[in-house]
Amino acid sequence: MTQPFLPLTARSREESHRAATPLELFFDLCFVVAVAQAGAELVHAIAEGHAGEGIVSYAMVFFAIWWAWMNFSWFASAYDNDDVLYRIVTLVQIAGVLVLAAGVSRAFAEHDFLVVYLGYVVMRVALASQWLRAARHASSPAERTMCHRYAGGVLACQIGWFTLLLVPEPALPWVFLVMALAEMSVPVYAEKAAPSAWHPHHIAERYGLFTIIVLGETIAAATVAVKTGVVENDALDELLPIAAGGLLLVFSAWWIYFVVPAHDRLTSSRQGFVWGYGHYLIFSSAAAIGAGLEIAVEQAVGEAHLSTLAASAAVTIPSAVFLLSVWLLHARYFKVGIAQQLVLPVSSFAILMCSYAGRWAVLAAGLVAATTVGVGTVLTARGRIRRAGTA
Repeated sequence: MTQPFLPLTARSREESHRAATPLELFFDLCFVVAVAQAGAELVHAIAEGHAGEGIVSYAMVFFAIWWAWMNFSWFASAYDNDDVLYRIVTLVQIAGVLVLAAGVSRAFAEHDFLVVYLGYVVMRVALASQWLRAARHASSPAERTMCHRYAGGVLACQIGWFTLLLVPEPALPWVFLVMALAEMSVPVYAEKAAPSAWHPHHIAERYGLFTIIVLGETIAAATVAVKTGVVENDALDELLPIAAGGLLLVFSAWWIYFVVPAHDRLTSSRQGFVWGYGHYLIFSSAAAIGAGLEIAVEQAVGEAHLSTLAASAAVTIPSAVFLLSVWLLHARYFKVGIAQQLVLPVSSFAILMCSYAGRWAVLAAGLVAATTVGVGTVLTARGRIRRAGTA
């Protein structure tokens, strides 16, 4: 039975069998609602010929979603005591992301970030209260200082984000960039006092689960787009290659992400920062693949005002970014020999080149991705056999 109030003390990094809780899974599911909204608005912007504006707005909104999710995940990895107060504050953060999701359409269409800002503030103030609570139960002055720095930094950034509502529209991306850098500096500054007690296995599982949910949302969005195209436009011949290629891309993305044990790289706070921050590219590109597939479907049935090349690039560019990001963040540390190291970078380039394959671009990209999985599997198996033979 859940206790009403327990001390919010740091958990051990050596804790065995640490797994994601039902509350964390519910938290992820609600956050994906906001991810879906951002993806849908990106589709609309690109399909209407406003790709530049759409991508900038997508980057800004996705940062707010990702950063709030990430900060909660790392805090929970270190301090989750699952008492009533902890659950209530977490549910408040979920309410905040739903408010944020409600403001995504206005942010894209009118560059009005008021509702997005209000939802973000709800999430961040709730998290700051958790850090202050953890400070009360800190086991050392250094840990207390760390908690206070986190809380103070989070709250100070919310004041800075308010300027996003006041500056003229051309200045929005620059204010966003400054504030994003300020937000990302808070953990670096806070943990100079003492490292938080996050759990490597738990963090790797949390990121992996969110990757799965985002990829699932990608499949769902693409399925709805294909179904609509077939039912309303009777365009099965045009959409079948897109559907097949999209499935191959998503299946391959899942395989490539999970083929190596990411937690083995998370042995220090420095490595954790690089790995955790770098997932902005992985998450945002994974979600953008789904948006790209929707765009490709709309272009194929004549509902999008853009060229075949542009529609193809909407799929191939995020797919290439995903593969390259996974390689940079953790896959390359588990590759042996130049052949294994080159598989993902070369495949990323090949997928980009598939943009020029016309109506077959998505299918070609999917085949390249599937071939990447096959080649990587064969090279890894040969490497193991070779090492076993020389042992």
